[in-house]
Amino acid sequence: MTAPAEKHGQIANSPQQYRPYPVYKDVGVEWLREIPAHWGVMKIKYSTYVKGRIGWQNLRSDEFTDSGPYCVTGTNFIEGRVLWGNCYHVTPERYEQDPYIQLQPNDLLITKDGSIGKLALIDKLPGPACLNSGIFVTRPLKDDYIPRFLYWILESKVFSDFIGYMTTGTTIQHLYQYVFESFQYPLPPLPEQAAIVRYLDYVERCIRRYINAKQKLVGLLEELKQATIYEAVTRGLDPDVPLKPSGVEWLGDVPAHWVLRRLKLSVTNSTEQTNKRHEHEIYLALEHVESWTGRYSDAGPDVVFDSQVKRFRAGDVLFGKLRPYLAKVARPDRDGVCVGEFLVLRPCGCAMSPEYLKWLLRTKPVIDAINASTYGAKMPRTNWRFIGSMKQPLPPLPEQEAIAEYLDKETTNIDTALNNTRREIELLQEYRTVLIADVVSGKVDVRDIAAHLPDEADDRIKGEIDASDMSLGDAMT
Repeated sequence: MTAPAEKHGQIANSPQQYRPYPVYKDVGVEWLREIPAHWGVMKIKYSTYVKGRIGWQNLRSDEFTDSGPYCVTGTNFIEGRVLWGNCYHVTPERYEQDPYIQLQPNDLLITKDGSIGKLALIDKLPGPACLNSGIFVTRPLKDDYIPRFLYWILESKVFSDFIGYMTTGTTIQHLYQYVFESFQYPLPPLPEQAAIVRYLDYVERCIRRYINAKQKLVGLLEELKQATIYEAVTRGLDPDVPLKPSGVEWLGDVPAHWVLRRLKLSVTNSTEQTNKRHEHEIYLALEHVESWTGRYSDAGPDVVFDSQVKRFRAGDVLFGKLRPYLAKVARPDRDGVCVGEFLVLRPCGCAMSPEYLKWLLRTKPVIDAINASTYGAKMPRTNWRFIGSMKQPLPPLPEQEAIAEYLDKETTNIDTALNNTRREIELLQEYRTVLIADVVSGKVDVRDIAAHLPDEADDRIKGEIDASDMSLGDAMT
């Protein structure tokens, strides 16, 4: 077991402090295998009260209230807790309808429909509360386990491996009670459970704190990328250039020597249709183009067209007109065909560089302005008439090419930092998954480590200081 290195402190103690238990035994459970020799194995059926709502019918509008008993759904689960402020309220009659699922403090909830296995532990109950039909409520029948320990068991790969074993070859849409109750899980003595809970709670706080800081960093990097693009395509590369009002709301001032021109005067919208694809051509649908980055992947040679498609040339700029807020803007370097949901834009003459056009159409204020023009609630689309009539800044061609070259370099650096930061988050999430499984199944003994961990309040204060040290500069170096 090796913990990922942290610049701002350790998530857990050093790897040398992880020790296995001295003796193990094989319990013969497919998803569990070996556990420490002094641990037991228990079935949910024999240790846990499990209930879901029976006979739940859709609520009538007059059964929703502004106050009164809470009704919890899986969408109210946030980081292992119930977000009570997001719950809706029901009439007392609805609450009393099924007393078997009226919630109590320390109840552990698990979703059984849709997104299977989401968890929430009731640490504080703000008032009477019940469940919708998509959740089981669980509570210990005896004093065999601490509810928080079962939370970590169900959060672990031990439980997900059980689900996979029970549903091999199928996609699980519903966790049946008899299946859930057949789950066998490792059961250490109560003092050991408390140590495991203390350790995993501590690790969870550290990991979430670190991931939250990294996610904020991702947001800052994305803002930096958009600001860099916007500044370059609307102000150019000379910070001292004289400016003039553009008269365009989203654009503001532009360099005085630039011109403003409707896009249709510099760009044509190619509508060449075909039902054939040549051997050397690629095929692109909307799902093959990544939002905002323009990265694309060929659908492969075996695609069959249900209808005619558009033909494009290498260097054309493709703009996704369906849900334009997704910013599906690409400039393929090969000839190909694409679905009709793309506009195929091709600069005419030598007034506009296709690389500059690509960056211009990937600028957030441009995307926002285009998105505001859409029609259709479920499938919002824009059209060439609106986009072509938009006034756009047009620098001299050499300046366009310099701007495009600059943005290629700068955004590559930012994308590298973004990818590295996202990969750190992924690695930490993978580490979390492995660590939880190893701890709850007894592959490592954390009792000594748990005994020396800081209290939650002290740890939270330290964590706030550590997280504040993460900066944009860290990601860009």
